[in-house]
Amino acid sequence: MAELRLPAPPRRHLLSIADLDRSDVERVLDTAASIAASIDREVKKLPTLRGRTVVNLFYESSTRTLSSFELAAKRLSADTMSLRSSGSSVDKGESLKDTALTLAAYEPDVIVVRHPSIGAPQFVAGLTDAHVVNAGDGKHQHPTQALLDLYAMRGAFGRLEGLHVAIVGDVLHSRVARSLLQALAVVGARATVVGPPTLVPRAIESLGCEVSYDIAAIRAADVVYVLRMQRERMGEAFVPSLREYTALYGITPQRVRDGQVVMHPGPMNRGVEIDPRVADSPGAIITDQVRAGLVVRMAVLYDVLTVAPVAAAVEAGIA
Repeated sequence: MAELRLPAPPRRHLLSIADLDRSDVERVLDTAASIAASIDREVKKLPTLRGRTVVNLFYESSTRTLSSFELAAKRLSADTMSLRSSGSSVDKGESLKDTALTLAAYEPDVIVVRHPSIGAPQFVAGLTDAHVVNAGDGKHQHPTQALLDLYAMRGAFGRLEGLHVAIVGDVLHSRVARSLLQALAVVGARATVVGPPTLVPRAIESLGCEVSYDIAAIRAADVVYVLRMQRERMGEAFVPSLREYTALYGITPQRVRDGQVVMHPGPMNRGVEIDPRVADSPGAIITDQVRAGLVVRMAVLYDVLTVAPVAAAVEAGIA
């Protein structure tokens, strides 16, 4: 009698917040909290991903995202390799397909992809047997940023349900904003997009948010989430000048109130979208976001490689 073989479970990726439901988000955040508790000890490395290989494939400049993914893999005892387009065969004209096939030959367990083209991580996922994590694709998605933002908010307020978050600035060019809006809707938080009409996409309300073109609308929010003005992606058609944008929409001490939390995904344009006095104020948790990036990305790497519930993290040595 032939042996009955169960089909292998599908490979698990993190390509978009749209792929997650509330239980998925809560599982990742809870795993990140367990990891945070465990790495406060003197020996910070965990054996969880020993023997695994994580490749970071970055076609765009990055400080926070790349460094946190590198450190996250190392803290979980995985072998790591980072490939930037600059200085690689990409400079010689190698296509994304050929680069992905080359990396696939090394049989990595996870490939983390950052690329200026929408859909690049999905494309890589179709070419390899690795689990793929989207670290930002064009103006489309940046799911791990949204998850770390939720983690930081939960740390500041003790909850996510019912929070009101005002997302201010260049929403049009922001993958961070799109992912965060979807994530806030998943966890039952309220979102308001605030900015000039030229920088607020049409039909953005379809992502479950409200829209205001008046900066005064931020005073009703629990969280003021400030977006970077992406000058490399815009021209004079979007704002007459950065000075005028700052005057109308810059986050200054006069525009925020006591008790509000201020966030920014970085890098910050101090004096443009955010006043340095706000960025350095007690209400700003921008540094907390950076810290959250490490534990959340550790949790994501663990999560895509396992189908076990959060309790298994303890057995795996996370807690």
